[in-house]
Amino acid sequence: MNLLTRGAAAIYSAGLLALASTAPASAQSQPPSNAELFEIIQALQAEVKSLREQLAEEREDRADAPQVGALKQQVDAQQARIDALADVAQGGGNGPSAVHFGGYGELHYNQLRADDAANDLDMIDLHRFVLYTGYDFSDRVRFVSELEVEHSIAGDGQDGEVEVEQAYVEFDVNTSLSARGGLMLIPVGILNETHEPTTFYGVERNDVESIIIPSTWWAGGAGATYRFAQGLQWDVMIHEGLAIPTDGSSAFRVRSGRQKTSEADASDLAYTTRLRYTGVPGLELAGTLQWQSDASQADGDGLDEALLYTAHAIWTRGAFGLRALYAGWDLSGDAAELADADRQSGWYVEPSYRIAEPFGLYVRYEEVDGVRAQDQFSQWEGGFNYYPHPQVVLKADYRVREHDLSSENGRDFDGFDLGLGYNF
Repeated sequence: MNLLTRGAAAIYSAGLLALASTAPASAQSQPPSNAELFEIIQALQAEVKSLREQLAEEREDRADAPQVGALKQQVDAQQARIDALADVAQGGGNGPSAVHFGGYGELHYNQLRADDAANDLDMIDLHRFVLYTGYDFSDRVRFVSELEVEHSIAGDGQDGEVEVEQAYVEFDVNTSLSARGGLMLIPVGILNETHEPTTFYGVERNDVESIIIPSTWWAGGAGATYRFAQGLQWDVMIHEGLAIPTDGSSAFRVRSGRQKTSEADASDLAYTTRLRYTGVPGLELAGTLQWQSDASQADGDGLDEALLYTAHAIWTRGAFGLRALYAGWDLSGDAAELADADRQSGWYVEPSYRIAEPFGLYVRYEEVDGVRAQDQFSQWEGGFNYYPHPQVVLKADYRVREHDLSSENGRDFDGFDLGLGYNF
């Protein structure tokens, strides 16, 4: 049997196999599973690749032979069958290629030396271990999730927590508009939506986006994104509100009001909107507003409306980078005003420079004016990131913190931090 005869026979057999696989289920006693279909596809692709290589060799010797042209047509037809079979196997998006998996993690070493030795700290912590899973139901409908373990061990008497930070379904209405529902990160600040350790400088996240913007901050609800021309994007979200406590050691502390969608009180919802501009290469400008009519989810406790407003800029020009952010809260109510908690704000500015592709330096200055005395301070910080691989980072920094109130000066410290982070 010569080459052309063998090739035609192989394609004929493969075609029968493909047609059998795509036949209606009623015509088959045991319809193949998706895994079996993908195995068939891989085998057919290998066969077609081999035949294409043999066809190229035949062309050199028999370029005018009609059998060569016929074989080429059969190879092309068989490739079309493979493509069709792949669509059947995916079922509009199902199959191995529709499943997405990833994650990130951070290991930190912190050494703090405070004015009061009782506030010194020496600690190693697996701060975060995160796994992403996603699934594409189709080209227009997808599922996104994020599961996180903090501080290594969770359970009674342990320091850690297990948290679902994202679990939502997103729908592409058209090329400009998408909508989503479920558990989502709130569109606010720089780090809240993008906080993998390879994406920012410093072992620890900046304090403004921890104390004032309570990152990482997620909520259950619904949202939409509309993308205008020239890099303009509008995000809106309706979601569970904060339940800020009005008494105890965390009274009026915004971060303590996150409900984390765990049987969250939805008596008073929150509304968030953001406008973001990325129309100039290397530049991002954004502003967010959030409002809810009762920030404690309770009537008559002296805490009423809450308004959050933020603005940030990111500028990258060659090796030079700059980040700047401002965030502030206005809380209304007699109790909030009496506790001097009605205004809480913070800002930072962070220039950076990439000395070489894997090595970058930065310095950051931030001021925080939170409700607790220990959350009212200024801080200088500087250090470097080293990337042995774009998805792996080694970090080191040194920071100096000074509190505003003399009663808190014992908390002033110099700190040295080391970190290892990765994402995949």
